[in-house]
Amino acid sequence: MSRDDDLPKVLPVPSRRLMLKGAALAAGALAATPAVATAAPTRKAAPFVNPLVRQRADPYIHRHADGHYYFTATVPEYDRIVLRRSRTLNGLATAAESVIWTKHATGSMGAHIWAPEIHRIGGKWYIYFASAPAESVWDIRIWVLENANPDPFKGTWVEKGQVRTAWETFSLDATTFAHRGSRYLVWAQHEPGMDNNTALWISRMANPWTLTGPQVRLSTPEYDWECIGYKVNEGPAVLARGGRLFLSYSASATDHHYCMGLLTADANADPMDPANWSKSPTPVFTSNDTTKQYGPGHNCFTVAEDGRSDVLVYHARQYKEITGDPLNDPNRHTRIQKLGWNRDGSPDFGIPVADTATDTAADSVKESV
Repeated sequence: MSRDDDLPKVLPVPSRRLMLKGAALAAGALAATPAVATAAPTRKAAPFVNPLVRQRADPYIHRHADGHYYFTATVPEYDRIVLRRSRTLNGLATAAESVIWTKHATGSMGAHIWAPEIHRIGGKWYIYFASAPAESVWDIRIWVLENANPDPFKGTWVEKGQVRTAWETFSLDATTFAHRGSRYLVWAQHEPGMDNNTALWISRMANPWTLTGPQVRLSTPEYDWECIGYKVNEGPAVLARGGRLFLSYSASATDHHYCMGLLTADANADPMDPANWSKSPTPVFTSNDTTKQYGPGHNCFTVAEDGRSDVLVYHARQYKEITGDPLNDPNRHTRIQKLGWNRDGSPDFGIPVADTATDTAADSVKESV
């Protein structure tokens, strides 16, 4: 889950069809090592309300030392970056939403504004997101914004530029985390010559917008459940607990086949060595007909108000059948639920929970600031 630089240390966008330039192919800081508990003041968490935020895909929630949860996500229009905050997770549902950045009218960062993540690094705020030029909307790349103001709703969001990777190819869904004194970026990208849409990559960082050293492929779509509709590994999220690193990701097309996989590494091992990561042969989180939640994925992790209970954040639709391109269907809603743990110390994602009953939802806490 998100472990923030400003929190005490303890142990441990939409999901989209992918298209590659020149081909008819289509298809996720941590501000410091994520951990399970925090020393922040505890408060009893209210039962979660779902959906938490409607029509917000690729959700990212940052729990900050100021006592707030900060929320951002992909909007259906793919044209802006929004931000909410609340002292409770349920309060994000009704928190005021601010537009902190809008796409360019022409040129770079002019289309397909996808999957923003907000991180606190070195006393500044950073947002990682994907976008394309207005004139070439599938040439999607990773970009970074920076804000030096302690309050991310104030100050100026400065465009730090594109994260330059080894190739100028379809790339998106960047997340960052710090581990044992080094900062890393994990992202999804198409590798030239590979028969896939995107694989997962990792690199150390020289600063929050610059990669340094080798860029290593951690996972590529190989199992049947990763290759339905499109061959996709995307939407990575990092979690540290019990001496291990867990890297969740999303796979397959963005309809009801969308699901989540998991990579695991020993925390003492070099995360830059693919041999140190083991991959679950089966998905860890999938659609469920009983609870009527479909295409769950593009997740992140956070902690409940009690400072101890782990929370899974993701998006899903409430129906299976979609008319037309799933990218044009706006109803991927942000959802949250308790993240469990298996006896072997691995995360237990369970199943996507059913929607909250209407009368319960009506009683949700309306708290923003």
